[in-house]
Amino acid sequence: MNTETPPDTRSQILLRAAELFYGEGIRAISMDRIAEAVGVTKKTLYYHFRSKDDLIEAYLVARDGPNLAAFARWYDRAQGPVPDRIAALFHGLARQARSPRWRGCGFLRTAAELANMPGHPAVKAGAAHKKKLESWLARTLAGEGAAEPELVARQVALLIEGLFSTLLFHRDPAYAEAAASAARALTAAALQRNIGTPSADLPGSTSP
Repeated sequence: MNTETPPDTRSQILLRAAELFYGEGIRAISMDRIAEAVGVTKKTLYYHFRSKDDLIEAYLVARDGPNLAAFARWYDRAQGPVPDRIAALFHGLARQARSPRWRGCGFLRTAAELANMPGHPAVKAGAAHKKKLESWLARTLAGEGAAEPELVARQVALLIEGLFSTLLFHRDPAYAEAAASAARALTAAALQRNIGTPSADLPGSTSP
């Protein structure tokens, strides 16, 4: 017997809206479509979410924790030295992109659709998420002893965003490998600067 508690109405609305927004884009999906998909009236929909803008913001806020957790999980599960574990973030994205249901970064796609509305709450939610990812990278690199962890974190974050965009055009894993290689080099260089280790002694390097 299934003893799980079914999701409440608000959670059901958010779940179906997230599927539709991510799958087809926020502008393509109307509140009527969401109400129909959930099986509720528009009155009920607007009881839980004051507007479509409110629902779009909630959609991104709900993605924040799971997305950050995925990056942390890829890092924690990776084997080898720190540069290889940073590179594992890009390999994780490449694995996701192989799924036929993958539509890219929901935060980036939403920001693109709302490019003429920089003050939109969903854009702010997306910006906050990206800052959290960058901050997590900085803390992680600082804990591993990297020099200038904030700068390196920003550089790695830019590579991640570039890979998100590129994979939308080319599902070719070679792009992920190229980004992973660049992130690996940046991280190795930061570790080298901090401890003064000759490059030949770094993992993955070769002696002359």
